[in-house]
Amino acid sequence: MNYLGHAFLSFGNGDLLTGNMIADHVKGRKAMDAFPAGIRKGIELHRKIDEKADTHPATIRAKVLFRADYGLYAGPIMDTLYDHYLANDPKLFPSDSALLEFTRSTYELLENNEASFPPEFAAYFPHMKEHNWLYNYRTLKGSERSLYGLARRALYMPPVEKAYEIFVTNYYHLNQCYYEFIDDIIKFVKNELAI
Repeated sequence: MNYLGHAFLSFGNGDLLTGNMIADHVKGRKAMDAFPAGIRKGIELHRKIDEKADTHPATIRAKVLFRADYGLYAGPIMDTLYDHYLANDPKLFPSDSALLEFTRSTYELLENNEASFPPEFAAYFPHMKEHNWLYNYRTLKGSERSLYGLARRALYMPPVEKAYEIFVTNYYHLNQCYYEFIDDIIKFVKNELAI
């Protein structure tokens, strides 16, 4: 899961959400200990979600499509694409306005904890909010932009045009992988949080 997935799996808890969203910028135990307990829980949850997602049988099948061209980047590519399918999941976001409202609420919750943002996240959060990255996963164009964003952050990732082509060509197969995955990850997170 990428930003939208981690936001969704925070279930409206602001501290958990903040930790979930900033986790990739928090390296090491000492850095993590600087955060309040609720945000630390979110950071830990983010890492558990990533591990569970990466090893889920549906994700493993989906990553095969990207492995030859992208190697280890197949996982981050699928994380990004899962957010597209999540944004279009009629069970979780039954309308365009439901997703839009969720994204607005997410940005508001994050702003309440802005003082805890690591510098890297603080630098791009205004851009994320202004251009509503979370909402834009809904479109193919938005997903393509997300892949370009991934490539900008990755040191050695090959150009993303091929990844986008694989995504579009295998759209329904990848959607099926998402549906096999999403209920399991929701159940996993709820068990972790005991909610």
